[in-house]
Amino acid sequence: MALFWLAALGALYLAMDRWLQPAVITVQADGSVQLQRHRNGHFYAAGHVNGQPVQFMVDTGATAVAVTDALAEAAGLRGGRSATFSTANGDRQGRLVRADTVAVGPLTVHQLTVGTGYTGATPQSALLGQNFLRHFDVRMQGDVMELRPR
Repeated sequence: MALFWLAALGALYLAMDRWLQPAVITVQADGSVQLQRHRNGHFYAAGHVNGQPVQFMVDTGATAVAVTDALAEAAGLRGGRSATFSTANGDRQGRLVRADTVAVGPLTVHQLTVGTGYTGATPQSALLGQNFLRHFDVRMQGDVMELRPR
């Protein structure tokens, strides 16, 4: 009986974990990227910073792309200058560094300033801020956000 309940709880855990995962981005033939709104109301996109995989949360209120310290280390984002970031959770210390590439699907921006010190849910969590988004036409229609190359 205990084995049955253990298996049932394991299956429930796996189902919930999969259900809570952000939707996959859709790349259109014209090179634009479509993001589906997550159940929590945010938009997420898998991407890369200096070739390192990252799970971006689109934050139109963020000035810059922000990454965790662990991701910054893995992506080789060293040096830079100290900075204090004003966030919804208060001030946070970090650094401003230059990333060679920041990408979401085929959309890539080179030599982009990135803030470190972000506290995400996982080491691969990051915010996709305005310094990336401003390079693209951003359109919202219902539960779909589209990033289109200019």
